[in-house]
Amino acid sequence: MAETAAAARSPGHDRVLAALALAQFICSFAGSNMNVMINDISEDLDTSVQGVQVAITVFLLVMAALMIPGGKLTDRYGRKRCFLAGLIVYAVGSLLSAAAPGLGVLILGNSVLQGVGTALLIPPVYILTTLLHPDLTSRARAFGIVMALGGIGAAAGPLIGGLITEGISWRAAFVFQALVIAVIVTLGRRLEDPLPPDPSRSFDTGGAILSALGLVLVVMGILAADNNVWLMVGLLVLGALVLLCFFRWVGARERSGGQPLLSLSLFRNRTSNLGLVTQNTQWLLLMGTSFTVAAYLQVVRHYNAIETGVIFTAATLGLLISSLSAARLARLRPQRTLIMAGFVVAVAGVALLIALAAAYTTAWAYVPGLLLIGLGLGGMLTPSVNVVQSSFPEDRQGEISGLSRSVSNLGSSFGTAIAGTILVSGLTKGAYAAAMITLAVTALVGLAAATRLPRTTAAGDRQPARPASPASH
Repeated sequence: MAETAAAARSPGHDRVLAALALAQFICSFAGSNMNVMINDISEDLDTSVQGVQVAITVFLLVMAALMIPGGKLTDRYGRKRCFLAGLIVYAVGSLLSAAAPGLGVLILGNSVLQGVGTALLIPPVYILTTLLHPDLTSRARAFGIVMALGGIGAAAGPLIGGLITEGISWRAAFVFQALVIAVIVTLGRRLEDPLPPDPSRSFDTGGAILSALGLVLVVMGILAADNNVWLMVGLLVLGALVLLCFFRWVGARERSGGQPLLSLSLFRNRTSNLGLVTQNTQWLLLMGTSFTVAAYLQVVRHYNAIETGVIFTAATLGLLISSLSAARLARLRPQRTLIMAGFVVAVAGVALLIALAAAYTTAWAYVPGLLLIGLGLGGMLTPSVNVVQSSFPEDRQGEISGLSRSVSNLGSSFGTAIAGTILVSGLTKGAYAAAMITLAVTALVGLAAATRLPRTTAAGDRQPARPASPASH
């Protein structure tokens, strides 16, 4: 164990961790940077705010729908191979988006290819972070760095995207993503897979199709809410039925001795289930707030991309401060306490965003609320991930990592779809408040789940025991 801990602090491991964290950064960045390009993309591609919303939501949805299959593929083909393949597909999507002549090609490049690339590369990020850091302290530090970069990517996406958009063009933001991918490949050259791939593992194609189709139908139903209520209801019901078929499919496959896409036994762990709920609501709040505030500032308050991005610096600063303190906080407080405190602070931030935006027209009115949201989210992203990942042994990290990332990205999709649909339907001060209140209510669901997590002593050192494996020594 001492050798592993020493190796985890070696320069080679630091470069690998940097590559993994930077990969999470660029994928989170892609989910939020387009929020400040709404006007520019709409005018350049002759589309509408709703068209840009669809592109953003579909990107998040593709990630969510394919994250579980992506996690399973890591077991069969290896973590490193899937990571590199995802980077390549992502880079191709970035360059195609940069050259997009219309909304359709932008959706193909950004929403589809970048979404597929992310679904391939993100599960290895979390699996490798878990396997390369077997003890709780080093894992908390590693996840703190990964989640800090992920949260900063989502929060700083508007600022970086705004600077690039105003300084060059919105297309250059996609070229920037391709360049970051090149840096990740360079940093990850020494990446080694702690566990060998198992080519004999079968892949549940039927389960993958059913799960993806069900999730797509549910999110598309939410997006249809402002156009046709009956279409919304129809899509939601159909999506629920398809997901029910998915769970029946994997249950039957598991009982027959086959290898399902997702073992139902993953849902028998109460701690993990509660952690997944907190993850979903955290990302719903983060991405929903990002889209709602950015769209309102640009369309209603007529702020440009840089002005909108600068305002989001407050959220970025909050995320940076609390995320990078994850390892120290994990030694001082139980993970349950950190998650609960994070939700309380974030909900307070939403309340400030609503109250101050109604009372003042200055840009400073958005800073206190965004700062609190950043502090709250940054403080609970890492413990939530650690709770879920640490609930299962090494041989199940592929499954739980795919499920964890799928749930988180589904939260991002819901946040953009639900809050965005409410906002786009009116684009008024009242619609802004309604969207933010909806996000706050959802965050309270996450808080309720956090209160039911097991009580632990300081440092969360009573996580379920993890069986020894070659990767742990």
